[in-house]
Amino acid sequence: MAKAKSAVETVAGTVKPPISFKEFAKEPVKGLMFICIIAVGYLYVDIKMTNSNTQKTMNEKITKLEGKVDQLTEALRRSDSTLSAAASKIAVLQELGKIK
Repeated sequence: MAKAKSAVETVAGTVKPPISFKEFAKEPVKGLMFICIIAVGYLYVDIKMTNSNTQKTMNEKITKLEGKVDQLTEALRRSDSTLSAAASKIAVLQELGKIK
């Protein structure tokens, strides 16, 4: 004779909940603590996954920005040397009296 499925078995399929409604009704604090532990565990895993994804993204951005900083540093060095050379030429021309 086949046993009739309860409403919980029908809704959950073959997965049975770890605590029955009767146990929950007798000791609701234990049931709520179980639910809280599951929720905290889920949130912990979710934060770890989010942080690792964010860290990967930020590492990529840092690498790109370091490359841009290197390019701008090189451009600044070139412009400083060009300015220095121009200032030297102007000073020499002023000493020679070619310009006022």
